[in-house]
Amino acid sequence: MSENHTVARPYAQAVFELAREAGDYQSWSTALGFLSAVAEDPQIQDMAQNPRLKRDDLFRLIEDVCGDALFPAAKSFLRLLIENRRLFVLPNITRQFEAKRAEAEGTIEAELMSAQAVSDAQQATIVSALSGRLGRQVTLRVIEDPSLIGGAILRAGDTVIDASLRGRIQKLAAGLSR
Repeated sequence: MSENHTVARPYAQAVFELAREAGDYQSWSTALGFLSAVAEDPQIQDMAQNPRLKRDDLFRLIEDVCGDALFPAAKSFLRLLIENRRLFVLPNITRQFEAKRAEAEGTIEAELMSAQAVSDAQQATIVSALSGRLGRQVTLRVIEDPSLIGGAILRAGDTVIDASLRGRIQKLAAGLSR
C-alpha cells in the first residue's frame, strides 16, 4: 500500500500544480473523482491488466464512461496513466490531490461519529472550536453510530479525539489484560 502512495505522489503533485496554475481545483477534483471511481471498478481493473487489450481501447472506454467530467488536460492525464500502466494508483492520486487542495485552500474535513444525533447548535460549536484550534475552515460530516454506546469520536486530519464510551471500555479492558 505504501508503494502505491509513493508511486502516486509525483502524479498528485503534477496535477496539483496544473490545478493551481489554472486556478481551478474544482474541475480537477471532479475529474479525479470520476476517474478514481472508474479505476476502482473490478471490470476496469481486469481490463487494465489484460495484456491483449490495447491501451487506446482502454482509454476510449474510460473516456466514454466519464463523459463530460473529463476536460482536455484530464484526458491527457488519463492517457499518461494508461500508457505508464498506473491506472491502479488513481484513488491514491485523488486522495493526495485532495489533501494538497485542502491545505492550499486552508480547509479541512472533519468527521464526527456520535452515538446520538447532534444538534445544529452543537455542530456549530464543534466547527468553531476546531477552526480555532486548527487554524483552518472546517467542514463537519456527522455520522450517527449507536455502537459507540455513548459519547463521540472526532477525526480531523491527523487529530483523533475518542470520547466514546466504547473507546473508554476498550482502554479499560486493555489495561486489565496486562
